[in-house]
Amino acid sequence: MLFNRKQERNKPFYNVIKNDGPGDLLVWKFLDEDFNEGSQLIVAESEEALFYKDGIIESTFSGGKYSLSTNNYPFISRLRSRFSGNVSSFHCKVYFINKVHKLELLWGTDSPIQVRDPIFNLQTSIQARGSYSVQVSNSKKFLLKLIGNNIQSFNQEELNSYFRSAFLQYIKDAVAREIKNTNKEILEISTEKEAIAESLKSKLNEVLDEYGVRLVNFYINAIDIPENDPNRGKLEEAFANKNVMSILGNDWERQQSIDILKGVANNPGDMSSAGAGIGMGMAAGSAFSNMMNQFANSTSSTQNTQQKKIMCPHCNSPVNQGAKFCNECGENVKPRMENCSQCNSSVPVGAKFCNECGNKLIPSMTKCSNCSAELSENDKFCNECGQKQSGDK
Repeated sequence: MLFNRKQERNKPFYNVIKNDGPGDLLVWKFLDEDFNEGSQLIVAESEEALFYKDGIIESTFSGGKYSLSTNNYPFISRLRSRFSGNVSSFHCKVYFINKVHKLELLWGTDSPIQVRDPIFNLQTSIQARGSYSVQVSNSKKFLLKLIGNNIQSFNQEELNSYFRSAFLQYIKDAVAREIKNTNKEILEISTEKEAIAESLKSKLNEVLDEYGVRLVNFYINAIDIPENDPNRGKLEEAFANKNVMSILGNDWERQQSIDILKGVANNPGDMSSAGAGIGMGMAAGSAFSNMMNQFANSTSSTQNTQQKKIMCPHCNSPVNQGAKFCNECGENVKPRMENCSQCNSSVPVGAKFCNECGNKLIPSMTKCSNCSAELSENDKFCNECGQKQSGDK
């Protein structure tokens, strides 16, 4: 249907101005920009209304109901544009700013934070995530510096996107700094989430305050190592041995010394593994030196003990060199001695040659003339029948 100019001129303007936008918006602009003088402005207690004209915010209204006229609000006289139905009207934009706390705005690191574990000296990466809530503290500053005057609405996700880069810069720096300052294993840094979050609040508030926004709450829900990080398994294994580490005073160098000594124990003839371990940057220092000396002394002592063992001549069991009897068969383990006929040196009975002059000790054998028992050629009597041998003089 077409209106003629008279009908168009007599068209009534809006008489009630209120926020009809969705409840989750931070900013909503009233749909029209022409209003009758005497219009009713309704502002909820949790919001503010801003009258905006030609780049200038003319007035701000908090919660309540207002009758807009030149008598009550002289600024309206500067906004007059024309008459509608013989009623004075004014032209402007009205923005409603939601000042309710916006909860559970989520954040998370967009890329891993590169750090080095202060205890285990391993390079790794961590990621962090959490949530925060904000509140518009200065509607005029918020609208002028962040929103502008050419938008219909602005929601909390747009706010989150706007501040994400600035937030993450401070969050990454703070987490890395806390890991370094606390001197704790990375896998234990999650116990410092509250302290890190509290230290970040003042810094993040400085960022938000410039745009008329206040940080109400800031939470860190998790700080962890990505599953695909190559050093995650090493750190988890070290963390699982926390009892051992606590005995060592959380001294990684001493822990490395133990690993090196294990390698030496498994390969006692190959000391290159110990040197390689030190050369790789895990120098064990004085702790390694002391432990290595203890290990060497222990090994030497063991070897000396083993060298003092002799074999029992009766049952071939190992016995201490100074023992008189075998602890297995009970026989006398000290061999009977006789003198070498050539050099008179003491040699064990039954030895074939003298260990001093090399003389053959076993004499030629003969047989008894009476019972044919086997005798030494030097025997004067038979040790079987007692018969005197003919060779005796």
